[in-house]
Amino acid sequence: MQAPFFELRNISKYFTGVVANKDISFSIQRGEVLALLGENGAGKSTIMKILYGLYKADAGKILMEGREQKITCPKDAMALGISMIQQHFSLVPAHTVTENIILGSVHGKIDYKKCESEVKRLADQYGFEIPVDAKISELDVGVQQKVEIIKALYLNAKLLIMDEPTAVLTPQESQKLMDFVKDYVAKGNSVIFITHKLKEVMDVANRIIVMRNGEVCGDLNASETNEGELSRLMIGRELVMPEKDRQEHSGQKVRLSVKNITVEKKGETPVLKDISFEIHEGEIFGIAGVSGNGQEELCEVIWGALKADTGTISLDGQDITHLSIRGRIGKGIGYVPVDRHRDAMVMDMTLAENMMLKSSYDAKWTRHGLIDRKKLSDYTKQAISDFMIKAPGPDAQAKGLSGGNQQKALLAREVGHAGALLILNQPTRGLDLGAINNIHTTILEEQKHKKSILLVSTELSEIFKLCDRIAVMYKGSFMGIYSGDELNTEKIGLLMAGYSAKREAAKG
Repeated sequence: MQAPFFELRNISKYFTGVVANKDISFSIQRGEVLALLGENGAGKSTIMKILYGLYKADAGKILMEGREQKITCPKDAMALGISMIQQHFSLVPAHTVTENIILGSVHGKIDYKKCESEVKRLADQYGFEIPVDAKISELDVGVQQKVEIIKALYLNAKLLIMDEPTAVLTPQESQKLMDFVKDYVAKGNSVIFITHKLKEVMDVANRIIVMRNGEVCGDLNASETNEGELSRLMIGRELVMPEKDRQEHSGQKVRLSVKNITVEKKGETPVLKDISFEIHEGEIFGIAGVSGNGQEELCEVIWGALKADTGTISLDGQDITHLSIRGRIGKGIGYVPVDRHRDAMVMDMTLAENMMLKSSYDAKWTRHGLIDRKKLSDYTKQAISDFMIKAPGPDAQAKGLSGGNQQKALLAREVGHAGALLILNQPTRGLDLGAINNIHTTILEEQKHKKSILLVSTELSEIFKLCDRIAVMYKGSFMGIYSGDELNTEKIGLLMAGYSAKREAAKG
């Protein structure tokens, strides 16, 4: 029997007493797409970093076609034909496409024209339309993804590890990526595909490895399983999906009104251009689009962290355009930003301290001029229970929690502030199925309490599942506002890429 292309045998990895990988064994054949599934903290990234040479295993070995290999750094991995495309690109924005691709792989006097021709040949071979002389900073994120792939192919990669490769792509770009993967493995190469999107797994994978708590709990042929079985293996229990009660909200009172909002820096293209919309009481208003098209700036304007150059914002009929952030908290606005580490939590603080972080001035937390520790602790314990946060208790440091539990703690705090409006910017990004399900359940519960919700997400399944109306953003503008039944994946994908029938007609 032919030996596997690569095999990981009895790999274990520990971090200061924490088991990241325990006795992991699996293999991948030439011409195979292997999907790697698991919740956050399951050990997926760790095992791939061991294969790529970023980490050193504490036990076990790696074999290539039956022979043991020593992979101590990425250079060793690349010499064996292994390349890894990580979720966050490693491109230099000021350099051209060709410069990025040859960076570190050519030495001495460089025949730049020859390199450029080779890059173009590779791009054409796989049907990638890439301007080889353009700077990375000038390219859309979907094109940057292709540059990362060509960079791996330039190094003659035979095994491609792809970590959440469709996280920032439109549906059409995602489909093109799936087509590339199928074409690439048809040439005898192999792909390990890390994703949390079960539909993609079923579309592209030949075999699926499921990990839980640092161990392999499933090794299945894609043709012999389904999404339900995979989700059960990943989280160890049946997932009860929350049901959306769809109602018409146009007759309800307008809670948030945004009119003609524009944000621009002198001499630069506006990041927001004449944005107008309303959210009614009890409505979930979704904003879809590829990251970086003005969604974060719009949230920051409504929240008060960014000043608009023109336009007005009203909440429950009152103009809050020039109100401070503290004033907006007082009006009942809660905000879950896209980057909880940067903008929402202090990781060295306890969970209880983070729960009062934005309302420390509130008299409810003090007793005789001092913080009422018991009241704060009881409040945090209740939040831990209500939001199913896995934490030892209120005094646990935030940095000791998993990403999903940090996000649930943040959501618990902001739901407490959001008497009127809850702004959610990518609330489930990077989270596993169990955490996503909990957050979706919370969002729908808050809607039942007549709160208005602004939900920004790049996950179309999330947008379609939760939202009553959907706006699509492209380069700081709304491409339109639609009810859920007016859109499908193909139409919303075109809008996310800047295409609309009206725009094309205007060009003609």
